[in-house]
Amino acid sequence: MKTGNRNIKNNSFILNHLVAIAKLVFIIIVFIFSNNAVSQTKVVKTNNGYQLMRNGQPYYVKGVGGQVNFDKMVEIGANSFRTWGVDSAKVILDEAQKRGLTVMLGMWMQHERHGFDYDNKEKVKQQLEYFKTVVDQFKNHPALLLWGIGNELDLNYTNPNCWYAVQDIAAYIHQVDPNHPTSTVTAGLDSLEVDHIKKRCPDIDIYSINTYGDIGNVPINIKKFGWNGPYMITEWGPNGHWESPTTSWGVSIEQSSSEKKQVYASRYKNYIAANKNYCLGSYAFLWGAKQEYTETLYGIFSKDNIPTEPIDALESVFTEKTITQPAPSIQSFTINNKNATDNIVLNAEEKTEATVIASIPSAANKVVYKWRVMEESTDKKSGGDLENEAIEISGLIKGVSNKNQITFRTPRIPGQYRLFVSVFGNSKLAYSNIPFKVLPVDENQKQVRAVQFKFTDMSQFEN
Repeated sequence: MKTGNRNIKNNSFILNHLVAIAKLVFIIIVFIFSNNAVSQTKVVKTNNGYQLMRNGQPYYVKGVGGQVNFDKMVEIGANSFRTWGVDSAKVILDEAQKRGLTVMLGMWMQHERHGFDYDNKEKVKQQLEYFKTVVDQFKNHPALLLWGIGNELDLNYTNPNCWYAVQDIAAYIHQVDPNHPTSTVTAGLDSLEVDHIKKRCPDIDIYSINTYGDIGNVPINIKKFGWNGPYMITEWGPNGHWESPTTSWGVSIEQSSSEKKQVYASRYKNYIAANKNYCLGSYAFLWGAKQEYTETLYGIFSKDNIPTEPIDALESVFTEKTITQPAPSIQSFTINNKNATDNIVLNAEEKTEATVIASIPSAANKVVYKWRVMEESTDKKSGGDLENEAIEISGLIKGVSNKNQITFRTPRIPGQYRLFVSVFGNSKLAYSNIPFKVLPVDENQKQVRAVQFKFTDMSQFEN
């Protein structure tokens, strides 16, 4: 009898453990399935316009353009990011899925300005067949939000047949992927391109626009030009270099990080979020760093991957919360008491002073100033094409440069230059730059005395 009771207890013990294991296996299966299930994105017509729905829930895109610093995206309240091509797409989509982010997956179609001929049927067919394989490979990834078919194909082009190529890809997507909308991206907004896309690309669901200083005209013009469907702003940020004021020698004057911070905040509130009925969201540019006209104009991280002041603006508008540890901000920046708009012209090897006045957050326990003299970039291209970095001229700053005012010698070689300043605090950067021109030394001018200069200590920026 005792043996029988013991057997019953053992059987019960085993049964309970089997049930517990079965429940655990079921939970694991559900978790795996739910985290790898195909996501569904739909564009829904509403009484007032359009709504993007993801897995049955409204989804407004608070996005950034770039595929780095994924954790920082989550931290500032972004829910999506955009790519321009499919390099490392599987890794990128997986990283997004881990963090609950979605991806506008870009298809980098070839551009006429790079020599591609959209009248060459064989080349166009090869491109289509390649992107068919891309669609087949990634259409079921749970982090996929929508497809971006081509980027700025209209930039400096003459052949609108590229839109037929866009349509072929979009039609294939609709054929094999009912779960994700299609989009194509134009450089700014033009009535001719709207007309081309309406007539030649009936399978495009969302019109996407890259726009900067002209963003305020998009809500009115897109309807004026005949697009009555939904749209997105897929690049936006500071004024483009082609929209900025220039010096008398023709180089653009870049906004400071503080001016950009204000621009990011105001443009989001006034021209993106204010038009939610038709604008389904946006991707701020550029989530990363790159040399494009200057090394700081578009990137909202420094080349050393330090967050810059405009990121505070994005966090503020995405989360609608006050930033507790803001970046420093630039109040003024001058060379010999002159601003960037004063067309600063100096002589070669001239002793010069520069001053930056910055607002330092009270929470910042360490503030570092960094100054650099750079040659004006001579490798300026269009459409974000790869550019070589500008050259830094070392040894010009006298004494210790970690302060808000410096004395420096202008370069010996005449030409165009910029003075850059960065202010580091709260693990973030504020920055600005001033272009200046250097003239040859007057032959009658006495030779300047050699001065010993010190180099900037980069270790100051290590946390």
